[in-house]
Amino acid sequence: MLQVLNRIPFWQKVLAGFALGAIAGVLFGEQATALKPLGDLFIGAIKMLVAPLVFCAIVVSITSLGSQTNLKRLSFKTLGMFMLTGTAASFIGLTIGSVIDMGGTLELATSEVRERDIPGFAQVLLNMIPVNPFASLAEGKVLQIIVFAALIGIAINAVGEKAEPLKKTIEAGAEVMFQLTRMVLKLTPIGVFGLMAWVIGKYGLTTLLPLGKFIIAIYIAALIHIIFVYGGLIKFVAKVSPLKFFRKAIPAQLVAFTTASSFGTLPVSTKCSESMGVSKRYSAFVLPLGATMNMDGCGGIYPAIAAIFIAQIYGIPLDMSDYMLIAITATVASVGTAGVPGSAMVMLTVTLGAVGLPLEGIAFIAAIDRVIDMIRTATNVTGDMMTAVVVGKSEGQFDQEQFDSDENRVEHQAA
Repeated sequence: MLQVLNRIPFWQKVLAGFALGAIAGVLFGEQATALKPLGDLFIGAIKMLVAPLVFCAIVVSITSLGSQTNLKRLSFKTLGMFMLTGTAASFIGLTIGSVIDMGGTLELATSEVRERDIPGFAQVLLNMIPVNPFASLAEGKVLQIIVFAALIGIAINAVGEKAEPLKKTIEAGAEVMFQLTRMVLKLTPIGVFGLMAWVIGKYGLTTLLPLGKFIIAIYIAALIHIIFVYGGLIKFVAKVSPLKFFRKAIPAQLVAFTTASSFGTLPVSTKCSESMGVSKRYSAFVLPLGATMNMDGCGGIYPAIAAIFIAQIYGIPLDMSDYMLIAITATVASVGTAGVPGSAMVMLTVTLGAVGLPLEGIAFIAAIDRVIDMIRTATNVTGDMMTAVVVGKSEGQFDQEQFDSDENRVEHQAA
């Protein structure tokens, strides 16, 4: 029996938990609310992970980048492009999420009450500095944890060999947290089942209607980002034809969309980049790095729209300082949580925690995550290839003749 369950894809298990939870809510009505502790267990386990996971992941991300001394300039240029497009993605997500009324007339209740203390912009920046880092870790203040972890990573690189024992300790801690994250994420179907049974039992089937608008909002934002941000950088920075770029990128985009795996798409995206004239040396560096760190879809667009969606269905107003926090947290977390299993859910948890939104809303989104993950992954992979062209051209790792050639037939399968 266990072997049969293990062979079922994870997303199908989550979808089954969602469907069974909805059925239980319909059949048992108010009595189904007794299943809510299953969801609370899942949410509590995710909360347990966030502080140590984000700290270890960001320290390791910065120290590993600093170790590549022979590629230092290329590394920072590439990382800078990831941050630039990640910021643009989060702002596009915020705009689309604000324009589309995804929640409609639905308004759920939450046990969490947010304190409405609206600080000025200067105070927001000051609040990012952890006066007591241990208190920030204990209280789960995500932005302060991110700043502290970044400073620790920079300091470890500056100290060098003497800090090697601390670096290895944090790397080991990161691996332990990654494994713990994998273990906790296995609870997702159970958590989704409990939360959906509770929601449907308490509020009825009308709670499911906003999901269609949420999916549409994600796809619109992703397409805008791909066409205008990536296309604009190809046109005005690399100064090459966006049409040729997209035509040569199609095979990798299709594989990314159907597999929902950036790493699974690497062989095809590598061939596409080489057909665009990017050198093998640089494509071998930027594409694997982008597969873990360039998360415009997962870390920019998705958390921004999801945070607004959850705020709408719970009737929680967001102000400009909340939008700024969402943009900053989503952008930094998208790069900092490189290699974290289930990174999209982790990034969403980080973003919701920074703004003080209820984590119970994750249950709605987890159930349709596969549909969203397809466009998220296609966005991420397109961004990797765009970075390869734009940064590659600026560093002399680009062949214009190859880009302009019509030899753009790329096999759809890994060679």
